[in-house]
Amino acid sequence: MALTFDATGLFGDGKDARLTRAEFAAALPRAAVVRDRHLANLPAWRTLHARREHLDASLRRAEEVKQRHAPEVFVVLGIGGSALGSEALAAALAPVYQEWRPSPGQPRLFVLDNVDPDWLGEFFDAIPADRMHVNVISKSGGTLETSAQFLLAWERVRRAVSSDAEARERFTITTDPAGGHYRALCERQGFATLPVPAGVGGRFSVLSPVGLFTAAMGGMDCASLLEGAAKTDARLRAATPDADPALAYALAHVLYLERGKPGHVHFVYSHKARLLADWYQQLWAESLGKKRDEQGRKVHVGPTPLKAIGPTDQHSQIQLFVEGPDDKVYTFLKLDKFGRELAVPEPFADSPAFAPLPGRSFQELMQAEREGTEIALEQAGRPVCRIELCKLDAFHLGAYFLFFEVATALAGHMLGIDPYDQPGVEAGKKNALALMNAPGFEAHALALRGAIARRQVVRLTC
Repeated sequence: MALTFDATGLFGDGKDARLTRAEFAAALPRAAVVRDRHLANLPAWRTLHARREHLDASLRRAEEVKQRHAPEVFVVLGIGGSALGSEALAAALAPVYQEWRPSPGQPRLFVLDNVDPDWLGEFFDAIPADRMHVNVISKSGGTLETSAQFLLAWERVRRAVSSDAEARERFTITTDPAGGHYRALCERQGFATLPVPAGVGGRFSVLSPVGLFTAAMGGMDCASLLEGAAKTDARLRAATPDADPALAYALAHVLYLERGKPGHVHFVYSHKARLLADWYQQLWAESLGKKRDEQGRKVHVGPTPLKAIGPTDQHSQIQLFVEGPDDKVYTFLKLDKFGRELAVPEPFADSPAFAPLPGRSFQELMQAEREGTEIALEQAGRPVCRIELCKLDAFHLGAYFLFFEVATALAGHMLGIDPYDQPGVEAGKKNALALMNAPGFEAHALALRGAIARRQVVRLTC
């Protein structure tokens, strides 16, 4: 199996605040109706694993770039869904320290998902601009942060090479295949492009060229990534509602949200998988946090996804989780097998500090840490579930991505909201454009500055 969902710890016997199995079973018909509606009108992102043309285009462009320039550095410019999937892929599938020691024959990968001037300035000062390839990701071309990054990267690359034509060859623009500001720019200027497919929003785009080109440039197994997603998709479609793990995950989390548990903790027990929690946070938060339902009524609904990394956060957050407010649900990510076996060396001295360790491995220690934390939460009456992957490779990563995309969509429809829009994000974008004096936003800028001027300022200095 590509992925297993263990829901055992989500259920109690009625003596604590956990769901009972009877309560879950009573709510299942409601969830099954949502699932049937979803399957009858599949969104575009759910068939990305079958879009062979996207895989071929990403592999072809990666091979072309490597053959022509053999870049030492591959840079992704984007933000939100245009960046988080690539970050998660690189962290999970590339060497841990690939930024300075990548896989043989592959470039170092960097994802720049911010416009912090200290970070960007130091990065472009440190990286040889004539030996990099830049992937700019923006579906519409309307993301101001990415456009600013693009101009900076273009200016640095253009100064480092002999001509505009050579500079253009060092860029690939991943954007809308038919419209948007970047499409027109690319056709006019001659930049190479890859498509963000129609009907696929950024946070659901990792299995499109948005993520596939990064994977291909890093020498990752793109075909297995899609195969893992395809196998998971087929099994989810074939399952009955009472045996559908994505439906069970979505329903349990919606029920707990409705019962006053808005904190949804993604507790990852793998350093290489740590950025999957970042990807999950955006997917869950941006899809499910909404002001209005599908009928336009104000509901202000949504969970708050939280990231935890084991065992690190056992020493920072677990005190809150076990003994603090009972307002959270916990998902543990477990790997059955790590990429390597690492034995704990024999003690050099007789000490109680070393007593449990002789003959043990770091994998055993990691699993004991996870099991101990799960049990502590369950004993405290906290709802716990577990996602199990056999190992962290491209196949199982594809399964993970598809599973949570499906669970997110189903949860959104159970809550009666649109899981694909993001009006809150668009409001912030609109305000930023106005404050940067973008053409067409003059009236909005005037209103914003008036509101800012009327604020009663409270500032305390020490």
